[in-house]
Amino acid sequence: MSKSKQSGMGFIFITLLIDVMGWGLIIPVMADLIAELKDIPVNEASTYGALLLSVFAIMQFLFAPVVGNLSDKYGRRPILLLALLGFGIDYIIQALAPTYGWLFLGRVIAGMTGASFTTASAYIADVSTNENRAKNFGLIGAAFGLGFVLGPALGGLLATWGIRAPFYGAACLCLLNFLYGFFLLPESLGKEHRRPFEWKRANPFGSLRFLTKHPEIGELALCFFLIYLGAQAVQANWNFFTIYRFNWTETMVGISLAVVGVLVGAVQAGLTRVINPRIGDDKSIYLGLSLYTVGLVLFAMATETWMMYAFLVPYCLGGICGPSLQSVISAHVASNQQGELQGALTSLMSVTTIIGPPIMNSTFAYFTTDKAPFHLPGVHFLIGAVCMLVSLIIAYKILSREKKQKPELAGAIEGSLKKEEHH
Repeated sequence: MSKSKQSGMGFIFITLLIDVMGWGLIIPVMADLIAELKDIPVNEASTYGALLLSVFAIMQFLFAPVVGNLSDKYGRRPILLLALLGFGIDYIIQALAPTYGWLFLGRVIAGMTGASFTTASAYIADVSTNENRAKNFGLIGAAFGLGFVLGPALGGLLATWGIRAPFYGAACLCLLNFLYGFFLLPESLGKEHRRPFEWKRANPFGSLRFLTKHPEIGELALCFFLIYLGAQAVQANWNFFTIYRFNWTETMVGISLAVVGVLVGAVQAGLTRVINPRIGDDKSIYLGLSLYTVGLVLFAMATETWMMYAFLVPYCLGGICGPSLQSVISAHVASNQQGELQGALTSLMSVTTIIGPPIMNSTFAYFTTDKAPFHLPGVHFLIGAVCMLVSLIIAYKILSREKKQKPELAGAIEGSLKKEEHH
């Protein structure tokens, strides 16, 4: 690989790492900052936190295909640099935010400019050969895993200097990376390979139409949707719940999320590769969804800090179901449609990030107020558990049905062949 391509790949890795770290840095302090700006208890602040997550997801959903298409017209370099500059400005706005409205504006800007994964993936495709493409794309997973460990841990430590310190830290990382890219990042897409911008290609709803054209994967896609919706019980509300229920500090929240990152990385990088070949996709899905369900119910019942750490183990082990479910879904689609399928599944994930936080956080907020018929802070975990359980039931029915149909289909084909031979 040439020096320019090597420097480009190094920049892409750092960009993806900072992208993931940036949000991880501010998670530990976001709950207390919202509560401070709105002058309300942290449990009530969770509904406002959900709005920040949702508006970011909406902006990313709408602008990711636009950003991707703009990079096809103007090249990857300017789009990546604008995204980093936008992120840096976003974090400065949030660091200085005098009101909740400024936080909201910052999340809108971040969502619009923060579709850097799309452009970064295109950059990797540009500079890769058939021999190193898989290795280079592996940088995305590596950056995500490392960023989710380092971000919350660093955010928790910076929080000891003040509730807004992590935002300044995130802004510095983005702006330093912008300067690095401005002076050293080469363009990966030559002018001869660029194409005009077309709005019809930038339609964010286009990828979802793929699922309507393939009813054979509709039920499996519903399982996929329910898993990611249920996971929002943890992803959208972990900081609010633990601060409210156990009086955790920002540092404790950051450490706990770093532990989540380590456990998820261990499951995805190691355990999945060991368990899946031994028990197969179907049983991996059943086992993973069962563990997810148990983990979420245990979170809801937790009464001590140590329990949250202990119950992370079964919950994170549930991650063995994800790769297996994607494998089963992809087996239903032709090889030349895999890109469309992955785009459709990514869009489904985006939808869960839009609707999941308001569902989980508003129920948490309601059942921790005097208006609720009973006090149940962990209610959102139970909603997540129901999503996982329903997904398990649907997956079992579908996969059991398909297993029965396979011998029948094979027998029909064999009978047809014998008839042809007889004639």
